Amino acid sequence: MPVIELHVIDGYTDDDKSRLCAVLTDAVRLVVPAPPDAVTVLIHEVAAAGYMRGRQHRTPAPALPDPTQAVRAFLAAMEAREIDRAREMLGAGFVMEFPGTGPLHRLEDLIDWAKDRYRFVTKTYEGFDALQSQGDAAIVYCRGTLSGEWPNGTAFDGIRFIDRFEVTGGLITKQDVWNDIAEMKDTK
Repeated sequence: MPVIELHVIDGYTDDDKSRLCAVLTDAVRLVVPAPPDAVTVLIHEVAAAGYMRGRQHRTPAPALPDPTQAVRAFLAAMEAREIDRAREMLGAGFVMEFPGTGPLHRLEDLIDWAKDRYRFVTKTYEGFDALQSQGDAAIVYCRGTLSGEWPNGTAFDGIRFIDRFEVTGGLITKQDVWNDIAEMKDTK
């Protein structure tokens, strides 16, 4: 039964601490074969006056935004065709790649490319998975099925997809997409 003890400077919200406990629980379970309810996480908070590094008192850095929520918000904006709102969620150097495209850097390029493939598409999510990369980016995978309309107005649904996002500082810097839409389109 693993027990994790963590010391942080006082100042994180209850939501931040809950996210931290959940992520630490999941990290332990990557190595230790324990169910979630067997992993204990204890956060010890230290007042800023009781913490010093390099002969200086410190304050905690603000918690990073939840990368999964950033991805969900971006996908919701894209599905609603709120392109300006979606664009605000993108970081410098943003790049995306879909099946059959090279790197795209602007949302308008994606929309232009997709117009001959389908009239619209919506996503049904089976799940989201987030992890921290060795660099600065958090990685978020989402998976599920696509539904929508082909250019001729015929409906489609049940097409598998998986998206991989890189999120840095709460902004999306990369999106890679894999789906079976080309295989399904050939049968219509």
